[in-house]
Amino acid sequence: MITKGQYIEYLIASPRNYTCSHLAEHLEVSHDSVSDFLAQAKVRAADLWEQVKELIQDDEEGYLIVDDSVQDKRYSQKIELARYQWSGLEGRVIKGIGVVNLVHVNGDKGAFHLIDYRLYNPDDDGKTKNQHFRDMLLNAKTKKGLKVKKVLFDSWYSAVDNLKFIHRLGMMFYGAIKPNRLLSISKDAGYCKPGELDWTSQALANGIEVKLKDLPFKVRLFKLVAQNGDIDWIITNNPDSDLSTQVVQAETAVRWKVEQVNRDVKQLLGSEACQCRKGRSQRNHIGLVYQAWVSLAVLARTLSQTLYQVKQDLFRDYLSTELSLPTVHAFRVT
Repeated sequence: MITKGQYIEYLIASPRNYTCSHLAEHLEVSHDSVSDFLAQAKVRAADLWEQVKELIQDDEEGYLIVDDSVQDKRYSQKIELARYQWSGLEGRVIKGIGVVNLVHVNGDKGAFHLIDYRLYNPDDDGKTKNQHFRDMLLNAKTKKGLKVKKVLFDSWYSAVDNLKFIHRLGMMFYGAIKPNRLLSISKDAGYCKPGELDWTSQALANGIEVKLKDLPFKVRLFKLVAQNGDIDWIITNNPDSDLSTQVVQAETAVRWKVEQVNRDVKQLLGSEACQCRKGRSQRNHIGLVYQAWVSLAVLARTLSQTLYQVKQDLFRDYLSTELSLPTVHAFRVT
């Protein structure tokens, strides 16, 4: 039987193939040894927290970012946990395994760590992605005891129940909303959409206080316009009346860090590559991928490099050797 450490080190060291057969070939063990390991191991989200908790520099100025990622299984017919769902990366519905991730960012907006995750499997636990988000957030504040007060998320997680939950926890959110969200500026004005408000220069600089439909407290709405003309509608319960669009833009920009994690685990560690059919095997593979990401991130931070640079450097000696003593020579080239 192989160990968790060996599996993690394989994920880091392998250039592109992350299958059981490939690992078995290079460890010189049977394919069954690897598949049995994935089917029987117990990899939990709590293991990830034990791995990273000493790395966290926690204070009230830090951030918690939630985002979900779909592990693409569109060509797989019999993999458990795979279901049709919306993929933000693809911009359409695909078949895959949904994972909701929670990332902690230090108050200086520098170091960040994946601290929790949940696999989306409503057939088993009956929970939506929004419920997983609230569970992880409550866990972060109560069981993990984190002091962090700022929460960032995209429009998927701007549901009223989430906003009320965050507010009750005494936390401050900066979240995107969809352009068709209904809101009002007064009881007499009636409901309208964000783009239908009067966006004066003052409103563009400092936002507009609004009431979202079904939300019992007011929030401040900001219109963030990108250089290409794209518009993000951001709401916050930050009570600071002097809050500016510039500050809100800087706060919401921190959200890209969770996108970086989602990209890293797919491109560098093969989170989508497991071909095992059993749900437990898929859970264990994804959990170990996340632990591999932490291992790679710690080294990258120590070396002041990106994760991509660290991964590429693993093959530097191989390429130098091949160039000096090539295994395959150019054929009939003058």
